[in-house]
Amino acid sequence: MAPEVIDVMTKALNENYGNASSIHQLGKKNRVLIDYARQTMAESIGAKASEIVITSGGTESDNTAIIKTAEFFESQGKHIITTNIEHPAVLNPMNYLESKGFEVTYLPVDDKGKISLEQIKKAIRPDTILISMMYGNNEVGSIMPIQEVGEYLKELKQKIIFHTDAVQAYGSIALDVEDLNVDLLSVSAHKMNGPKGIGFLYVREGVNIPSLLLGGAQENEHRAGTENTPAILAFEKAIQLHQKNQEKNYNHLIELKKTFIQKMDEAKINYSINGDVEEALPHVLSLCIPAIRSDMLLIQMDLEGVCLSAGSACSAGTLEPSHVLTAMFGDEAIEVDHTLRFSFGVGTTVLEIEKTVDILKKLINKKQAY
Repeated sequence: MAPEVIDVMTKALNENYGNASSIHQLGKKNRVLIDYARQTMAESIGAKASEIVITSGGTESDNTAIIKTAEFFESQGKHIITTNIEHPAVLNPMNYLESKGFEVTYLPVDDKGKISLEQIKKAIRPDTILISMMYGNNEVGSIMPIQEVGEYLKELKQKIIFHTDAVQAYGSIALDVEDLNVDLLSVSAHKMNGPKGIGFLYVREGVNIPSLLLGGAQENEHRAGTENTPAILAFEKAIQLHQKNQEKNYNHLIELKKTFIQKMDEAKINYSINGDVEEALPHVLSLCIPAIRSDMLLIQMDLEGVCLSAGSACSAGTLEPSHVLTAMFGDEAIEVDHTLRFSFGVGTTVLEIEKTVDILKKLINKKQAY
C-alpha cells in the first residue's frame, strides 16, 4: 500500500470505530465518510454512487454478480455464458450453479487468450440470462472485447445481464461503465495499492440483485454486514492517488514491460510472449522460456529475491497446470510447464527489471552448463 493509504487506514482504525449503521454521532460521522468514499469509487468508473455496492473484494463481487443474478432471473432462463480462462472466483460459482441445474457454456479462447463477438452471438440462446467474462486476463494479460460485446447486447431485444470481472484491469487502465455497456463490474482495492479485503460491485441502475450474504440491510440491502470503515476510507485514498497520477502510472507500466522485453532480447534469452501483445494489460507479462521448466525457475528466482509465479497467485499454490495456458495451447504444449508470469507495480523500477533479467540469464546459463 502507498504510505498515504496506510496513514488513512491507521487513523481510521484509531478514530473511526463507530458502526456506520448506528444513529449515534460517531456512527453518523462514519456514514458520511463512507458516502463520500462511495462517490469516489463511483467516479473512478464513471458510475453513480447509488450503483456501488461495497464488498470484501473481487471474489465476493464475482460470487454476488453471478450467483444472485442467476437465481433472481431463473424464471426467465437457466443458461449462462462465460469463457474457459476465467478467474476461479468466476469458474467456481459457475460450477456451483451447474450443480443447481443451470447450464453453462464455456467459450474456448484462441492462442492469444481471447474470444470474439461472433462466438458470443452463436452461443446466445432464448434462455440465456447472464454473460460473464473478465476484462483482462490475470495470467497472460489479454484484454477481452468487452465494449464490443456490451454494445451488441445493448441493441439486442433479449435482456441478458452482462458482468465483467475487472479486478485485474482496475488501477492499470481507465474504465468507464457507460462506454463498456456492462450491467455488473467487479473491482478489488489491492490492485490499486489499496488494502486487501475491500472492493466493490458496480450494479447498473435498474438491475436488481439481492444480497449474497444473509444478515442486515446494509448497502441498500445488496450486501449484509457491518461496513469496514477503515478499509473503505483507505480504498478511497488509493483511488484519489491513482486518479492524480493515472496517465503517469500507465506510461510507467508500459515502459517497464517494454524494457523487460528489450532486456530479454539483449540477453539473447529464447522466449515467446503468451497472450495478445497489443491489446493487453500494461502490468502483466507472461513468457514461455523453453530452456528450463518454470517450477525449477520459480524456486531459484525466489532464492535470488525475485517474487513471481507460473500462473495467477490464486492458482499458483496448486499442483495443477494453469487452466489458462492449457486452454490456449493444449495440455501437452511447452507453454504449460515452461511459463513465468511477471507483474509490475507503480513502485517497480527499471533497475529491478534489469536485475531480474540478469538473474534469469544467469540461472538459464547455469542449467545449460550441466
